[in-house]
Amino acid sequence: MSYTDEVLERVKTQNPNEPEFLQAVTEVLNTLKPVVEVHPEYQKVSLLERLCEPERIISFRVPWLDDNGQVQVNKGYRIQFNGAIGPYKGGLRFHPSVNQSIMKFLAFEQVFKNSLTGLPIGGGKGGSNFDPKGKSDNEIMKFCQSFMTELQRHIGHDCDVPAGDIGVGGREIGYLFGQYRRIRDKYEAGVLTGKGLTYGGSLARKEATGFGLLYFMREMLKANGKDLNGKKVLISGSGNVAIYAAQKATEYGAKVVAMSDSNGCIYDENGINLDVIKKIKEVERKRIKEYLNYVPSAKYYEDKDGFRNIWTIKADIALPCATQNEISLDAAKTLVANGVWAVGEGANMPTTNEAVNYLLENKVLLAPAKAANAGGVATSALEMSQNSMRYSWTFDEVNAKLDGIMTNIFKNCKEAAEEYGFGNNYVAGANIAGFKKVADAMYAQGLI
Repeated sequence: MSYTDEVLERVKTQNPNEPEFLQAVTEVLNTLKPVVEVHPEYQKVSLLERLCEPERIISFRVPWLDDNGQVQVNKGYRIQFNGAIGPYKGGLRFHPSVNQSIMKFLAFEQVFKNSLTGLPIGGGKGGSNFDPKGKSDNEIMKFCQSFMTELQRHIGHDCDVPAGDIGVGGREIGYLFGQYRRIRDKYEAGVLTGKGLTYGGSLARKEATGFGLLYFMREMLKANGKDLNGKKVLISGSGNVAIYAAQKATEYGAKVVAMSDSNGCIYDENGINLDVIKKIKEVERKRIKEYLNYVPSAKYYEDKDGFRNIWTIKADIALPCATQNEISLDAAKTLVANGVWAVGEGANMPTTNEAVNYLLENKVLLAPAKAANAGGVATSALEMSQNSMRYSWTFDEVNAKLDGIMTNIFKNCKEAAEEYGFGNNYVAGANIAGFKKVADAMYAQGLI
């Protein structure tokens, strides 16, 4: 049994009830075998064992008072997974599905994603099983204040810098930052990213993950003799990532014909009207089926039994931008059968390992999440830089830096895949390129 196989078996034994975490570790370790073989020193210092174990898991209760005067209690988490190359960096997710397994998988992925950006940031993640949907602004504020009252003990601009994720947007970041400032009695703008522009936020941060996904896709398609112009695109989700991925795809000449939310998807053969989507989701905060009230010629398909109907629509390119494991093996088979030849992961681990293997076996170009959606955290790191300088760059300046970072990420993924015999398997390339920087830093810093 190889060293990587031994480590994987150990991780499975020690984390038996954490399927999402095991899925993420399995995918990474299976692609690192050729790298570890030429670096026997990693085994001597148990580098992979340490890489797969978080440096710190923080779990806490979050009590808060709802509008009816009832006390509610949620679970809170912060996983500080690896700080070898910089302060822990990663978002906060507020969603009922949040548990330790999901937090660990996200933090583990974040280690490699942050490494790929080339910026000095380690990997972490956090959140709560609190559900912002249906809550008043007052309830969300009270929850965020309670959450930060505990979290503030563990974060700082040179220690751990959280950001937003699912369920945590500008409103939540504002409440969290306000409570941090109140407790610490300091204006540490760099302790949270995704802030409003009036108090240290960065231009282009809202657009960054979606734009970055398309910059990576542009480079991947170009390297394989293809482009986006005239192609039909499916984009799951309708949050920031999906909306701005759709905007940039349209700018590149693609036609986005379908988008979705957690209930179902809309199909518009003339191309999705993004102004309508933004109104529904960013202003009215309603379900995506409201799109039909503005565009009666569109169609709405409600999801049933966990299968996302958006993947049954014929197209050239699929961009999963909603949540983890939304493309199952069956969905992957449907995509291939319907002519999809490229997939770009805007969400974190949106494709199951079985589906990833099927797509690669069928020569589908696959842009892996830890590389393709790194634009968000890259721009968060740029926000940290601006906070440190007490200075703000223009939208065009930030966007140009983002484009350069994503272009370089693809270049590194491509070169790593080719160097270790993986061809145009950019999943392997991303894992290897992200791993090498972290591994070298861990090895240099000794047994810690």
